[in-house]
This record gives sequence, C-alpha cells and structure tokens, in this order.
Amino acid sequence: MTELVERFVTILIKPTILLVFTAGFFLFVWGLVVFLFELDKGGDHEEGKSHMLWGVIGMLIMVSVYGILNLLDNTFNLNSTNPDVTAIEKVLPKASFFGGK
Repeated sequence: MTELVERFVTILIKPTILLVFTAGFFLFVWGLVVFLFELDKGGDHEEGKSHMLWGVIGMLIMVSVYGILNLLDNTFNLNSTNPDVTAIEKVLPKASFFGGK
C-alpha cells in the first residue's frame, strides 16, 4: 500500500504541481512579450499586463500551496514524503467482505 501511495505522489501529484507552476510562468512570459511588442506600436498594453498579472498570481498560488503543505507537514509531523499508510489498519476493524475469518 505504501508503494502505491508513493507512486501516486511521484507520478501524479508532483508533476501536476510542476505543470501548473510552469503554466503560470509561461503565461507571465507571454504577457511580457505581448507587452513589449505593444510598446513599439503605442497601442493598448492591457492584454500584456493582464497575462503578466494572472501568471504571477498563478505562480504565487502554487508557491503558497506548496508552503502550506510543508507547514502542515512540519507542524503535525505528518511525514508526507514517506507516509505511513499502515496506520489505517490500527483504526479500522478487520473485516472480510467475503465472509471468511
């Protein structure tokens, strides 16, 4: 069971966090490029500013989520990098769904 949780975190959770953070970074860079190209034209800078703002907000949210998860992990000693999923056996009563003992 522990191996399953470790694989889930390694294969799904960590890449998802990295993907969302990367998307925010690229949105910021795209907004910067749009903003700089609009400077030469003397046009509207709102689209570039908007992309940069939402890119920064997305990156700040992901950094905050990562920080909150680490704060909870360290405060309650959850050891999320190496979870002990066998602890559930101590809480739940042993039962067999197939009628055996």
